[in-house]
Amino acid sequence: MWPGNAWRAALFWVPRGRRAQSALAQLRGILEGELEGIRGAGTWKSERVITSRQGPHIRVDGVSGGILNFCANNYLGLSSHPEVIQAGLQALEEFGAGLSSVRFICGTQSIHKNLEAKIARFHQREDAILYPSCYDANAGLFEALLTPEDAVLSDELNHASIIDGIRLCKAHKYRYRHLDMADLEAKLQEAQKHRLRLVATDGAFSMDGDIAPLQEICCLASRYGALVFMDECHATGFLGPTGRGTDELLGVMDQVTIINSTLGKALGGASGGYTTGPGPLVSLLRQRARPYLFSNSLPPAVVGCASKALDLLMGSNTIVQSMAAKTQRCDSQQGRLGGGETFRSKMEAAGFTISGASHPICPVMLGDARLASRMADDMLKRGIFVIGFSYPVVPKGKARIRVQISAVHSEEDIDRCVEAFVEVGRLHGALP
Repeated sequence: MWPGNAWRAALFWVPRGRRAQSALAQLRGILEGELEGIRGAGTWKSERVITSRQGPHIRVDGVSGGILNFCANNYLGLSSHPEVIQAGLQALEEFGAGLSSVRFICGTQSIHKNLEAKIARFHQREDAILYPSCYDANAGLFEALLTPEDAVLSDELNHASIIDGIRLCKAHKYRYRHLDMADLEAKLQEAQKHRLRLVATDGAFSMDGDIAPLQEICCLASRYGALVFMDECHATGFLGPTGRGTDELLGVMDQVTIINSTLGKALGGASGGYTTGPGPLVSLLRQRARPYLFSNSLPPAVVGCASKALDLLMGSNTIVQSMAAKTQRCDSQQGRLGGGETFRSKMEAAGFTISGASHPICPVMLGDARLASRMADDMLKRGIFVIGFSYPVVPKGKARIRVQISAVHSEEDIDRCVEAFVEVGRLHGALP
């Protein structure tokens, strides 16, 4: 006889190893189902392997010949600039591979402090704080700054990192329709009962290539006693007369309170992000921002590259002007667009729908995820590297191929890209 209920335990007893295998098998089944759903929806995202340094001309594993790259965030071509690379090598030699620590323990070097001061000077703000990425900067800001007494008002198409950062905080959350100032004003009126009100927006929206109406946003913020926060990842270094960003472009540098941006796009293309703004805010972030407190310091080579990129921008606006010329040329005699068509205007003339305006991001709107993926694959066969974007990166039914123009693309490069798009568009029925 089994004592007590021991016979029941024996009846259902399974060896520990077998139970673990059973749980793993269950997990595999769940994961395979999820993955098959992604494949079936046509939204599977493959990763192409680049076998060269980043630039307008690259080599891709499995593809013969040189490839024209039209989907990197390398807006100014600085990721392979010889002075930027040399600065990274010098920092690596002088300061080592990494700090093996977070900043407040033993992970702050003089180059980190110098870069933060340079960033603040570049943006004409009081202070700046470095993070491993701008995603971390957005994850660290809202939770440290806002309390249940406060409110944050966010554009519905803000970057995922802003959305995730806002989710982490306990402030009251308002979402206004994309670029809709009437809706923002209504939300600001509703939020008047809260202590602080923070309007959060991308400066330039990375998926659509459109630019926030900052003048109107700042006017509304002033009227309703709100602060303005802006993510400038797709503006820093190339928007505005000297590349300071969207606030410089639209003449409101003194009205935007907080800027988050990246070192991983126009400013060298490696990694790293930052917050710049009022000195007390930056001091608070050093005390409370979890991604800052619990992440290793930026590697010295990354700091060196970004610092040199800023030196190049602050030393001359030649690169910025080159980027502006690629984005939109102007016939100075007639004072209007002309003299040579942009990528955007050539594509629209061919029959494509291009989202946004006056930004090097040119999304070719296709709607169908499978179509975007197939066209991107056929573009690669013609020597053009572009990627199809689909859900959840963009809303369902809004699939696209996002083309990004760089200052180091030649006119011949752009013409070749357009010609390939027209050929592939006709092949897949996207063009008549």
